Amino acid sequence: MHHTGLDSFIAQGSATLADGPIAIVLVEDEVEVDTTLRHHIQCGFAQVLALMPSSFTLARDLEETVQRIDYNMSADGAMEKAINRLIAAAPGQWFYYCFNAEYLFFPFCETRSVIELLGFHIEERRDSMLSYTVDLYADDLAQYPDAVSLENAHLDRSGYYALARPDIANHNHPKERQLDFFGGLRWRYEEHVPPTRRKIDRIALFKAKPGLTISADHTFSEEEYNTFACPWHHNITATICSFRTAKALKRNPGSKYDIETFKWHNSAPFEWHSRQLLDLGLMESGQWF
Repeated sequence: MHHTGLDSFIAQGSATLADGPIAIVLVEDEVEVDTTLRHHIQCGFAQVLALMPSSFTLARDLEETVQRIDYNMSADGAMEKAINRLIAAAPGQWFYYCFNAEYLFFPFCETRSVIELLGFHIEERRDSMLSYTVDLYADDLAQYPDAVSLENAHLDRSGYYALARPDIANHNHPKERQLDFFGGLRWRYEEHVPPTRRKIDRIALFKAKPGLTISADHTFSEEEYNTFACPWHHNITATICSFRTAKALKRNPGSKYDIETFKWHNSAPFEWHSRQLLDLGLMESGQWF
């Protein structure tokens, strides 16, 4: 179904937002839009929302299966404004968000749906789930100048680390159960990435509630939402495998000509399977066996 904007979509009320969990795909350009939407349909989301410019094309089958919403992702604060409006419109609903050319993976996702994932997570009294944005990139930038190739995607198998997240309001003491995670292309090419955009952690799955808001740095107004686990044991984490940083580095005039290849000695072909991500420690199953 095609909506002329968020106002039109939200105005339909319970008819559009009652069925969840809901995936929000924020479409910034026309790269791998269809594959992104199909991937998240296959994950088992009850609805997939495609927020995208009206000038972009969409495959016919997707026009019939996703909620297409006209939206300008180039506007300042477009991500947080859209998500905050949807949070306010659907308290109690579970949401997931990503950008085009990003693909959600979670433990055992080949045989279990996102509804099963959230069902277990809810039993552990969690209203949010930490995810790591793992950069994907084409192996041959001469053949794939935009750095995007599903068939020849690679990732970094090491080079990830975490630092304590300082609490500015409490003399920069570390926040409880919160860390800032780094790695991938944003770490290797940090001279081309603003400091505010170097983190790879994102609370991509969350339960909407009254008054909850998200910020541009992908953190929420309620501190417990930003924690990586509950106090008593580790929880499930997920991974968003993303071409977004590679695309940006090859489009930005300041970095485009400085990078001949993203491959290095710690590159590995991406297998498009959760087992590889679990083996590399890029997500964990927690108590979910």
